[in-house]
Amino acid sequence: MPATPDGPIAIYYEHPDWFRPLFAELDRREIPYARIDASSHSYDPSESRSPYSLVFNRASPSAYLRGHEQVTFHTLSWLRHLERIRVPLVNGPASYQMEISKALQLEALELLGLPYPRARVINNGALAPEAARDLRFPVVVKANIGGSGAGITRFDNAESLAAAASVGLIDLGVDHVALVQELAPLRDAHITRVEVLDGNFLYAINVYPAENSFNLCPADVCQTTEGQQLSRGACAVDAPKNGMRVEQYTPPLEIVRQVEQIARHVELDVGGIEYLVDDRDGQHYFYDINALSNFVADPRNVVGFDPFERLVDYLVERTRVLAPAGFGQ
Repeated sequence: MPATPDGPIAIYYEHPDWFRPLFAELDRREIPYARIDASSHSYDPSESRSPYSLVFNRASPSAYLRGHEQVTFHTLSWLRHLERIRVPLVNGPASYQMEISKALQLEALELLGLPYPRARVINNGALAPEAARDLRFPVVVKANIGGSGAGITRFDNAESLAAAASVGLIDLGVDHVALVQELAPLRDAHITRVEVLDGNFLYAINVYPAENSFNLCPADVCQTTEGQQLSRGACAVDAPKNGMRVEQYTPPLEIVRQVEQIARHVELDVGGIEYLVDDRDGQHYFYDINALSNFVADPRNVVGFDPFERLVDYLVERTRVLAPAGFGQ
């Protein structure tokens, strides 16, 4: 057995705040776990056994925004190593690879025959104007590895895009790959994020972004659509009040089934899949697959339950077949 059945659950994390609710719930239940800082980590490729019963990957694609550029590709290598020696993983290399490549996300959606905003993939900023030639404006240039709205620039017309490209202002991000993608007008001014756990529907929320903002991180939302201020204890504690609003929502069954289809295809154990409805045609389009769920701020007020409790239930269940009697009780 490559894992250690009675070993702790390993929580591999990087963000300074998003781990807090998960650790608090594990502590409350007195469940053995190990905190692993993704920003300072090493491993032995020759090892054939892990001291952990399960490894939960919570590395964020936006780590580079916090001075942790070293996290992204090291994480992928370690997850592939753990998979090779058959250590049980939550959000393993397949889902993480999807998390850090918007280009691969579109490939997955194309393979599944699901709708997404039209896009082109480029590896040179000078190609952006040509890539956008048959797209509808406005468009965004979206870094392949982003996170929390980072690396996204809007262009309202071909002239402004060409001007930016001509002076080298097209940001291709960490891996020098980006999408040039149509930016649809949002019907009812919101996007929808559907959270999954064990690949199944958990809950959904509508997020109303602030004007000209691409940061749709649910943990940074400040208030409900009725104006109720949300408790920030479950999110980034220093996040500014940014004007985003949120409400619970139940998507049509067809979309729920499509979300679960995506989750199964990309081996997403826990995460959020986002879509919008284009106000021009009323069609829904998937545009982001997130393998990191920090869940919505103040979830009991928004969705009526604490997703972290269900997440810990899931982690315990995943370890139960390996663990000694009484683990997690």
